Amino acid sequence: MKAYGIYDHQSERHGSDMLHWMQYVKGYVSIKVWGYSTERFLNLCGNHDILVWDIENHGDYYTMKVSVKGFFALKTLLKKTGTRASVLERHGLPFFVPKIRRRKIFAAGLILCLFFWLFTARYIWDIQIEGNYSLTDDILLDYLESQGIHTAMEKENVQIEKLEMQLREEYDMITWASLKIEGTTLIIQIRENEVPEYDSSGQSSLNDGEHADSPAGGKDIVAAKDGVIVYMITRKGTPEVAVGDTVEKGQLLVSGAVPVYNDDTTVRKYQYYEADADILIAYDKSLFVEKQTVYQDKEYSGREKKILLFGFQDKEWNLSAGKIPYEIYDISGEKKQVQLLDHLSLPVFYGTKYAKEYTLVEKEHTEEEMQQIMQAEWDKILQTLEEKGVQITRKNVTINKGNDKWILNIKMQLVEEAVSIVNNTTQQIPDVENEAESETEVSEE
Repeated sequence: MKAYGIYDHQSERHGSDMLHWMQYVKGYVSIKVWGYSTERFLNLCGNHDILVWDIENHGDYYTMKVSVKGFFALKTLLKKTGTRASVLERHGLPFFVPKIRRRKIFAAGLILCLFFWLFTARYIWDIQIEGNYSLTDDILLDYLESQGIHTAMEKENVQIEKLEMQLREEYDMITWASLKIEGTTLIIQIRENEVPEYDSSGQSSLNDGEHADSPAGGKDIVAAKDGVIVYMITRKGTPEVAVGDTVEKGQLLVSGAVPVYNDDTTVRKYQYYEADADILIAYDKSLFVEKQTVYQDKEYSGREKKILLFGFQDKEWNLSAGKIPYEIYDISGEKKQVQLLDHLSLPVFYGTKYAKEYTLVEKEHTEEEMQQIMQAEWDKILQTLEEKGVQITRKNVTINKGNDKWILNIKMQLVEEAVSIVNNTTQQIPDVENEAESETEVSEE
């Protein structure tokens, strides 16, 4: 049934949050209505602008909610319709405040919590970094610390635009950075470029066709390892070596100084570019990995001690009584930071950790286990080389078995882009003709 001023709970479940807040501030009661003509009673509530909601029909009686002011206005309607009403529950501030007055310690704690929340909301208690792949969180957090950005600092001291610019200037691979503060969390979003580029100042690359007329504007490519050139394509700059040449570490491969010739094939001047080339260098590398057959293993006794912990900022306290009764033990567990909302973190954390007792027992690997260990070491080396883009063109892997240790010997020929970018140091050739003309003009005067 619906009438003016009457709202069915099922149909109006998603009402305005503001309306619910106002109802809580003014106070309301849950009531039970029964008697001769309950439907007429509901219609009269609508006619007299008495708001009731969350109406539920239980057969012999109805339950509903009504404001405190509206409840006192029901007396005449109940008498007129021959119905009766009783209060089931009381809700809202008008009923909550008197309870607080009777519980002074609780009221004081509530006020202190409010002031604590208002105080801590002025600070940064969590730093989240998104979009970083090459740069780890630890690297960026250490840099932020060096710039005075850390947890427990006031929000107003965080200079967003300045910090965004500093991140882009400090790390060439960061092409875009955005910072924002949500609640007590500083959110740093960055975008990385896979290949850092450099210009004359070491920041970003020159466009194709651009050049500078000073040595500071040029970049050379030099060898980063001793080896043999097996592949080379030069896109910009002057090649100084060719495929098949043996080179040493630091040797110039491609010069960023491109000569401009006179008619008599002499060099008139240099134009400076950032040298650009694909160069692969082959070199030999030897590795050996040594693993002992005897090792110490942890043997847990099954005894453990549970420890509750509580922390504030960088301090931590154990809430469990007594010391850990074990001589040797592992500590494991987790702790959580208190969050009121998604990005509203407090400098308070709690958690549980466990101290697990163990003893060290000497054991010896079997031959099958040693084979698996050495294979795992070789797989780890292969994975590392693959991640770095290094090709293996030749390899010789042997395993020397001993009584107390096994040795993995590896001899490989590797091919990779083992080059470095350095500043060009070629000096510009003086313009002799212009100097001579200037001297002639001076003598004529």
